[in-house]
Amino acid sequence: TFTVRAESGDGQTAQRTLRIEVAAPFQTLSAGELISCGVAMTGGASCWGENAAGALGNGTNGNSNVPVLVSGGLAFQSVSAGYRHTCGVTTTGAAYCWGGNANGELGNGNGSYAASNIPVAVSGGLTFRSVAAGGTHTCGVTTAGAAYCWGGGGYGSLGDSANTNSNVPVPVSGGFTFQSVDAGGYHSCGVTTTGAAYCWGNGYEGELGDSSNYGRNVPVLVSGGLSFISVATGNFHSCGMTTTGTVHCWGWNRFGQLGDGTNVDSNVPVLVSGGLTAQSLRIGSGFGCVVTTVGAAYCWGYNLDGELGNGANTDTNLPVAVAGELTFQSVDPGHSATCGVTATGTAYCWGRNVYGELGDGTGADSNVPVVVVQVP
Repeated sequence: TFTVRAESGDGQTAQRTLRIEVAAPFQTLSAGELISCGVAMTGGASCWGENAAGALGNGTNGNSNVPVLVSGGLAFQSVSAGYRHTCGVTTTGAAYCWGGNANGELGNGNGSYAASNIPVAVSGGLTFRSVAAGGTHTCGVTTAGAAYCWGGGGYGSLGDSANTNSNVPVPVSGGFTFQSVDAGGYHSCGVTTTGAAYCWGNGYEGELGDSSNYGRNVPVLVSGGLSFISVATGNFHSCGMTTTGTVHCWGWNRFGQLGDGTNVDSNVPVLVSGGLTAQSLRIGSGFGCVVTTVGAAYCWGYNLDGELGNGANTDTNLPVAVAGELTFQSVDPGHSATCGVTATGTAYCWGRNVYGELGDGTGADSNVPVVVVQVP
């Protein structure tokens, strides 16, 4: 903030106070059901979109079509947007969640299962490496590699050998050491430090990848003997990226979300077509996206609202390039919208925008990337 003062030759003066706001670029983004969130280079988190349950975390319950700062002044390393709730991990490894809490997905042990429109600390005093907000549950991995889940457990998605909800973190069964875990609609998957993928929860569409179509309330090994770096979960399908950069998917395939050129379901991993070498992988409700080693983004699957970003609104069972020839650092699909951050920290979103989930200040859908308004 500064003041400019001018004086004319005959002694008349005028002054005006001006303010210049410099926006901090994003380092990570996450797209959820009807909301999107990002973490700036400064560690501040902001969210945009639908806010009836308080999932934007700014102390209100009003929607926003531009990013609004998450309350509390916390410094985050990452955030994850889910169905009606959001969670994040601070730079000190503490986990906080906000938004809907009908199933205990905030993990704060609140006996009333009350929603919160500001961040609340996850119970247990655990130090997390990452957290993932899913449909009605949340999972996280501690710095020691232990996996915990909390929230809706009706399909076994907490992986604790039970089928009940929990409003505090419960350890995932099996004693595995995980490098990452992702929470989907009704199931979860994780990758161990040895590269093995395990899934648990709803499995009736083959999304557990263990060659069955049954649900499990404990982790089961994904078939195929592949060595994974990461796994991602949608509503009824899952995908994994191997150590060589290939991507494999399994589960429901009505919209081509397995990316193998067919619309045939598979309860074991199938290779995503196109010969792409991925450096990152994320999937949404019925579609998926990768960023290649040269920073190009490709998506496949459901596309009614333009969430593939290729300038069309038709489904595809093969990967298609996101329009604009942008160089991405990461891309994250949600329910009907996708967001990505470039190597320079500029955020883009595309797809449905009914609740402002594209963050561009409008309510107009877009089947190509549009720039997200940045906040200080």
